[in-house]
Order: sequence, then structure tokens, then C-alpha cells
Amino acid sequence: MKKNALVALGGGPSPVINASLLGVIDACRDYGGAGSVFGALHGIEGVLKEELVDLAAEDMGELAKLRYTPASGAIGTCRYKLGAGAREDYDRILDVLLAHDVGYFFYIGGNDSMDTAHKVGLLAQQRGAELAVAGVPKTIDNDLGDEARTIIDHTPGYGSTARYWAMAVKDAIEENRGMYVSEPVCVLQAMGRKAGFITAAARLADPGREEPIQLYFAETGGGLDFLYDNVTRLLRERGRAIVVVNEGYDVGGTGGAVDGFGHLEYGAGETTAAQAVVNMLNSRGLPVRGNATGQIPGVLQRDTSLARSAVDEEEAYEAGRHAVKVVVEEGSGYMATILRDAAEEAEGRYKAVYGKVPLDVVANSARVLPPGWIAEGGLDVTDAFLAYAAPLIGGDARPIPMKGGLPDFARLRRARVPKKCVDYTPQNYRI
Repeated sequence: MKKNALVALGGGPSPVINASLLGVIDACRDYGGAGSVFGALHGIEGVLKEELVDLAAEDMGELAKLRYTPASGAIGTCRYKLGAGAREDYDRILDVLLAHDVGYFFYIGGNDSMDTAHKVGLLAQQRGAELAVAGVPKTIDNDLGDEARTIIDHTPGYGSTARYWAMAVKDAIEENRGMYVSEPVCVLQAMGRKAGFITAAARLADPGREEPIQLYFAETGGGLDFLYDNVTRLLRERGRAIVVVNEGYDVGGTGGAVDGFGHLEYGAGETTAAQAVVNMLNSRGLPVRGNATGQIPGVLQRDTSLARSAVDEEEAYEAGRHAVKVVVEEGSGYMATILRDAAEEAEGRYKAVYGKVPLDVVANSARVLPPGWIAEGGLDVTDAFLAYAAPLIGGDARPIPMKGGLPDFARLRRARVPKKCVDYTPQNYRI
């Protein structure tokens, strides 16, 4: 590598997104050359505004802490949508990259981010610019790719979020067991607009299905009447219930604002799926004493460092490194991907293998929880899902270095790279 590299984060954070960031930085250093590694502050918005930082100038000790630092506070992310009519923005992105002699652009994100990376790569090709573009996958929803898992088996971030839910529900079981004479129904809301992978992970807390747990997926629909009938049936049978509901489950609408990608922001709505369920259950009445109560972990499920999976952390780091390997050795236009070693799986073991997929294949791809992983009746997952997800949450948690009894997270100096372009107002700022 001789030219500079630039890395940016896109979309929502994850517990291991900075491990991928570190993987990119380390691999760029290992490949050597005269180039520096820049980071864009707050993702593609930082590129548009030419707000770049010199990651190569950071203290090596602080960079190493990125391995276990959660969320996107190190260099920031954004939800800035570059649509079909954003030609000015795309031209600006390329102008900034070329002005800073960037020959390698790495974008860590989900399907919208991969679409942006693909379009930047196409524009560079059209203009004859020496710019190689690569993507690094990230999304806690695990909804990137296809249901057959030929594009990617799972995305970095999901394993840690699944571990969070397995741990949270394990705790909730004890709470519910102790308080059910007063609070018989514990309603928990999991992230996932259209995909139920996070909701499904709650079953990992009780793989033997000994506890009265019901899962309500965005994929199954059913609505509030379906939910009421099944919860009250369970209460008559067991006296208590733990209900995990997708934030995207059909409760008749929650209202609220949309984010920069046009997605409904469930945390900014007039109500939530969990609150709608709690209100409905209590207003219609329960067949046992007490009330339903609701809890919404919200962003905690994507930024809690203590629940991160050691497997997820390692794979996030290696995915970042592999993206650099791919772009240097095989060229532009790919996303690093994680697949499952079929031979190992046939022997009942788990092993990740790393490959690549063209950006145009993965851009704007989306998948939901496969029907074959949803149990008959729509209230649980099958053993096939448990076999898929269990290895991803890992074994023992990897220790986090502490300082003063608290996690010692990375704090980068973020030395600004001097600007070389004229000031620019991103197109979406003008709306």
C-alpha cells in the first residue's frame, strides 16, 4: 500500500464495531507503504464535510483498546442517506478522497453503507480515479445478506447482541419466577425492524424450553389479538409468562419519526411495541392476579461491553483485516464476508471462514428469520436456529481491562487532517 487509506463507520453502532475498525488499521499497517490511515468523523458526513482525523498518529496503546470498546464513540457514525439524486454528494466524496491522496476507502456498515460504497467505487471507475473501495459488514439485526446464507452467514455485532439477550432473559426468568404473584407477565422489547434474529436469541437463555417464554416476531404478524390469546392461555397453564416482542411486531402502529435512512425510529415514537402490549394486556385483563410490566433495553443491547461475545469480537476484527487483504490483493468492489466452514459444521463444530462478495450483490440486500427457524405456532424458534446461534455468543466472556473499577475504553486524540477542499454543505442539510 502506498496511497493513504480512509475508514468510515455507517449506521447504528454495535458492541464490536471498533474491533473491525482496529482490524482495518492493523492490516493497513501490516501491508506497509508510505500511506497514512485516516478516519472520517461521523461516517460519510465526515467525508462530505472533510472532517478527517489521522488514525496513524494515535497512541498505539489507545488504539489497542478499540478491540473491546463498544459502540461508535471513537470516531463516530451517522445515518446519512445518499439517495439516487445525491450526485453532488457523491462527487464531493470522491473529490475529498482524491484531494487527500486516498487510494483505499473502507466502509464499515450494513446494507445502506454497502450501497454507498458500491456507488463511490463506480464513480471512481467512471472518472478513472485510482481508488479501491471495500466494505466491512456490521449490523446487530443480522439482516444483511440472503436467507440461504450464501452471501454471509452472520454479521459482526449480532453475536454480542444475542449474548446480551440470552443473559438478560436468563436474569428475567429469575425476576419473573420471584415476582409473578404480583407481576405475572414480563414484556421485553427487542430490536429488529423487520427481522426477528434478536428476538429469537432470547430462547438461548432456555434452550431446553423449561420456562414460560413466548417470542413474537415481526415475520409472523398476528397482531395484538393473537398475542392476547396466547399469553392468557400460557398464564392459565403456568401462572406466569415472559414475552419477548420484536420492536417491529404489528401492534397497530407506534407513530414517531424516521431516521436519516427513512427507517422508523422506534425509540422516537409516540409509543412502543412493548408499551402497546402492556397496555393491551392490562386493559383487557389477565386470568391471574397482578399486572403485566414492560422493559425496553433500547440501545443498551448494542453498546453493552460486558455482554460482548469473544467469538463476535474476534470475527469483527478479522473481518476488518480481511477487507484490507481483499482490496490490496484482489481489487476494488468487494465486501469482506463471514461464512461457516461446512466440513466443520457437518462434524458438529463451528469455524468461521472469511471470503468476499461483490458490493453490488450485498448492497441493499435484506433477509428475515427463515420460516424453517420459526417453530410451528409462531411463538418460538426451532432447534435448527439454536444450533446456528449458540456458537456465536461464545463461551466465557473476554475480560475487559478496568480503570478505577470501570471499563478502560479507548479515547483517541483525533488529530484533524488539514482541509484541502472548499467548504461544502451536504445535500440533505439543505432540505
